[in-house]
Amino acid sequence: MHPDPRVIAVIPARGGSKGLPGKNLAEVGGVPLVTRAVRSALAARRIDAVLVSTDDDRIAEVAQAAGAGVVRRPADLAGDTASSESALLHALHSVAAHTGARPEVLVFVQATSPFLDPAALDLAVERVQRGDEDVVFSAVASHVFLWRETADGAVGVNHEASARPRRQDREPEYAETGAFYVMRADGFVQSGHRFFGRVGIAPVDPAHAIEIDDAGDLGRARLLAPAVDALAANGDPRHPIVDVDAVVTDFDGVHTDDTAWVDTLGRESVRVSRSDGAGVARLRAAGVPVLILSAEANPVVARRAEKLGVECLHGVDAKGEALAEWAETRGISLDRIAYVGNDRNDLPALDLVGWPVAVRDAVPDVLAAARHVLDRTGGHGAVRELADLVIASRDHAARHLAALEPDTTNHHHHHARASAR
Repeated sequence: MHPDPRVIAVIPARGGSKGLPGKNLAEVGGVPLVTRAVRSALAARRIDAVLVSTDDDRIAEVAQAAGAGVVRRPADLAGDTASSESALLHALHSVAAHTGARPEVLVFVQATSPFLDPAALDLAVERVQRGDEDVVFSAVASHVFLWRETADGAVGVNHEASARPRRQDREPEYAETGAFYVMRADGFVQSGHRFFGRVGIAPVDPAHAIEIDDAGDLGRARLLAPAVDALAANGDPRHPIVDVDAVVTDFDGVHTDDTAWVDTLGRESVRVSRSDGAGVARLRAAGVPVLILSAEANPVVARRAEKLGVECLHGVDAKGEALAEWAETRGISLDRIAYVGNDRNDLPALDLVGWPVAVRDAVPDVLAAARHVLDRTGGHGAVRELADLVIASRDHAARHLAALEPDTTNHHHHHARASAR
């Protein structure tokens, strides 16, 4: 264990499970669930120590082999009615008793979520360490209309049945995934509960947000594992495959560091990054449309877009509407667009696209809405970083298709022969 762990991850993994016996040792992608959880937590740069709390000898053995420390959980905290909170409190008390360490941040990780992204863990820890929130938990955005059955028939839960607004006109709601909860350790000990103080949401990839409760969940996870694991093995999971057909960016705070110089005549000037310009050039060369969409009316925005050779809409108040219209005019699906922003007026556009992206120094609401947060800040290469991700995804797709082509051809020939018989 780290000699002075400031951030500690605890993975509760008891031996008994009525819904799915042996659940925490069930294999997904050939790897036990508890091992997958340990590996993900160890890969997060901001986590200093990883512990597995268990009452089971085999789980303890597997956890230690994966690189985790083990906290032996007493029988009265390992039954069906024992709460996760009780296991977390016991782990914290055990660490304090044996090492004297009192971590600042507690990361509660559930082994039943097999596709944990270490980058998502890091971002959530960073938000708590920064003081943005006291608790940050993983969730997926949803625009689903919910219903409840009553004695008088079905009724809408989150909507009026007589008024069904379009997706882009509805604020998203969030479904808790159960994958992770990051919290101030002292606040958790005082409250005895994982939700206290200011609570924030960490959106995660909906395609990977599986929580395994039964055999059906396990089967779906096993089907997904080859694709998810291959993607992670292709490169650093902190640098995802951003597969899109267009890139749209805010200007101030994205192409710039959100500051401006004003001369004695009241004329403004801004600082931009040559690296970002090179990134935009790479996108253009690859045939990826780029749009600068800005609320700023200053002509400097249009001049910069002209210099870069990209489209520009500036002085725009309703960014969501403007983006939707631009995408429809060009026949580009909103799900196939990456939008990068930094402030609250970007939220309507971020909510519409398949890849909402935030610069590192974005406001908390934008960080919460982002599917990916860039390593770089606005005006310091953030646009170039996104461009490189998009280009890398295209290169990856080309290699993947090339590798599949012989198999695909053979499969078609085999199918034709089978049909002939």
